Amino acid sequence: MSKKNILIVEDDQFFRELLKKKLTSVGFSIIEASNGEEGVEKVKSKKPDLIILDLLLPNIDGFEVLSKVKTSSDTSSTPVIIVSNLGQQEDIEKGMKLGANDYLIKSQFDIESIVSKINNILK
Repeated sequence: MSKKNILIVEDDQFFRELLKKKLTSVGFSIIEASNGEEGVEKVKSKKPDLIILDLLLPNIDGFEVLSKVKTSSDTSSTPVIIVSNLGQQEDIEKGMKLGANDYLIKSQFDIESIVSKINNILK
């Protein structure tokens, strides 16, 4: 079975590295983007199997990235997990309404839980 590609769209380098290290250790291949524009570009060019998306991003925010991913016929079925500091109910609802598969809040984040969420979504 080939490695699944996961795109991490996250401007916080420390957090991106933390995710990358964990996910590569369990067998995923990682693509990185540090802002929204780069994220949209990598979704189109690399066709990841799943996207981990921050919402507070430079250039274009995560909601706009999610909207572009879900409205493009090429990428509309690509699963997206939002991992953000935005924990307000309205932000969570907006993310889910735009098509996210899951929503994790960074302050309540557990690195093991994201691995199991990814495995469940990619089954």
